[in-house]
Amino acid sequence: MGNTVVDLFAGAGGLSSGFMKAGYEIVAAVEYDKQIADTYKLNHPNTRLFINDIKNIAEQRSLANISADVIIGGPPCQGFSMAGARIRKNFIDDERNYLFRYYYDVIKQIMPKYFVFENVKGITTMENGEILNEIMSLFQDSKLLNGHRYYTYPYLFKTVDMGIPQKRERFIIIGILDKEINWNEVYETAKTNILIKYPSFFDKTTVWDAISNLADISDCDEFVVNPQTNYQKFLASDTGVVYNNNKPKHSELALARIKQIACGKNWTSLKNDNIKSIHSGSYGRLTKEGVSPTITTRFDTPSGGGFIHPTENRTLTPREGARIQSFPDDYKFVGNKTSIYKQIGNAVPPKLAYFIAEMIKVINS
Repeated sequence: MGNTVVDLFAGAGGLSSGFMKAGYEIVAAVEYDKQIADTYKLNHPNTRLFINDIKNIAEQRSLANISADVIIGGPPCQGFSMAGARIRKNFIDDERNYLFRYYYDVIKQIMPKYFVFENVKGITTMENGEILNEIMSLFQDSKLLNGHRYYTYPYLFKTVDMGIPQKRERFIIIGILDKEINWNEVYETAKTNILIKYPSFFDKTTVWDAISNLADISDCDEFVVNPQTNYQKFLASDTGVVYNNNKPKHSELALARIKQIACGKNWTSLKNDNIKSIHSGSYGRLTKEGVSPTITTRFDTPSGGGFIHPTENRTLTPREGARIQSFPDDYKFVGNKTSIYKQIGNAVPPKLAYFIAEMIKVINS
């Protein structure tokens, strides 16, 4: 099978990690943030990493001579929503959409058999769906692609359906060069193939299934632990090593508030407190038997959402967040604390990426 991949907007490597687990080779990746790139390089030492802006990569044709079967990545969509009434004429040329434009340019330069375009759920409703229609029409226009076209298949994936204990939704377009498929057939075949290898892959998974064997462990950056649940076994390393379990520190005021919150409750439980909630789930405490809200870039901050540990008076460690995101235990994050939480919160869950990679195997067979 054709199994070479280029990862654009690689971040800490969530998409790459999932594709690697499925047997793909990540031949090149692009990430402009140096701290985040350090994490990527540490975990993907054999990948040619470009620490640069996608604009420079596209304009200098840095990847044009690299052969790749699949291009993966999600250009941030801040500019998409501002396209407004000019969408039909100038969408691809609007400087605010430059991240998408250069993603598209790189695809035109390499012409992979497949691409995976990842984005937030909101892109489906921007400008009443016109943004999404425009994106897909660009890939379907054979006049722009030397007589070729990509058949595009948009789908909103829910991570809970992948046995990930988190209410995250990611919008994915899989593009296929000059070939149509039956989406449902491919989806179900991929599911069947995965169940042969991992019978518990799609089982409903709780927060406690993910993080229970990290509880009561002293604050440390590296240690060995035994996996206890099927989910923990799926993410465990051969040596049992686990990284990045440093416990967040909180102010006395935040700690006093945290202690008042019962499982499943949030800031509305706080008595005689003038807290100005900046998030509806602020100071929310997770329940053992439930799933987490979407892990964000600020899951160490009590006011940032519902990320208080079910049994301890603190928010989640980076590793607990990474577990809920489905990163392997031996995936090590480097950088300052703010960057590490951002890396984890912004990532595509590797377990979801693995499923998408398995779908492409089915299409390619």
